[in-house]
Amino acid sequence: MAGDLMLDRYIYGGVSRLSPEAPVPVVNVRGEKNMPGGAANVARNVRALGGGADIFGLIGPDQAGRDLMKAMRAEGIVTRCVAGGSSATTVKMRVIGERQQVVRVDWDSKANLGGALLAGLSRKAAAAVAQSDGVILADYSKGLVCPEIAAAILSAARRCGVPVAVDPKENRDLPLEGIAIATPNRKEAFFLAGASEKEPARDPLKDRPLLCVCDSLMQQWKPELLVITLGAQGMLVAPRGQSPFHVPTVAREVFDVSGAGDTVIATMLLALSAGADKTEAAELANCAAGVVVGKMGTATCSGPELIEFMRNMRR
Repeated sequence: MAGDLMLDRYIYGGVSRLSPEAPVPVVNVRGEKNMPGGAANVARNVRALGGGADIFGLIGPDQAGRDLMKAMRAEGIVTRCVAGGSSATTVKMRVIGERQQVVRVDWDSKANLGGALLAGLSRKAAAAVAQSDGVILADYSKGLVCPEIAAAILSAARRCGVPVAVDPKENRDLPLEGIAIATPNRKEAFFLAGASEKEPARDPLKDRPLLCVCDSLMQQWKPELLVITLGAQGMLVAPRGQSPFHVPTVAREVFDVSGAGDTVIATMLLALSAGADKTEAAELANCAAGVVVGKMGTATCSGPELIEFMRNMRR
């Protein structure tokens, strides 16, 4: 697991009145919780489904960085490849009142990668790949996932025969040719293909602009599998050498979509690594996402939860 690390902090409470100072609810705090966020939440999803997860990334020289390390270790995530940087740790704090998100407060920070640090991180990333069965590169636009580190990871992966799955953001500079799996959302896919996003068609398989973007990214990256997540429409899945197919959403209740993309890429790489075919992997990932959006916050889907969800679908 490699990518931008961040701390997700949740403050929970009850709401019984509006503030006399402004038309906003007053949240009476009942609890607080720190959780691994960003690429660390992808690792957390891998762990929840029974996989092992080593994390590669940066934390800041601050209390948030220490809290994040503690939260990752509590989830069973191996942190030996986490390095210390000079930039502050990114924190996303959500205030939840009566199961509704009242506000999110972000402390955003970009990684400051100097020459020596960048060279050292590139070597460390390549060494970590050699000890892995698969790599997920999770870009959250915080600076760690840059062309140099992406190139080091992909080069090492090719040498070692290790599949790489990428959850890209709007970054056209990354050398992604030959990746195993890419999982952009619709907006990211249009941007990365250099196209203007159009209004979605009811049927994704008849959405000509979307299909053109899909074809463009397949030619550009040459992935084994391209998955464009479409929110309420599910996902468009394009295996190399085959026609795209549509997997409709299976979510029954949607409380919070935070981290659903993390669940999709984690489930998909694990499923393919375990021997599932591409259709099975996409359907499993779609069901796992259906589990997590029914929970509050950046949640995970365990193996038993996934099995129970699929059983309920058949009833």
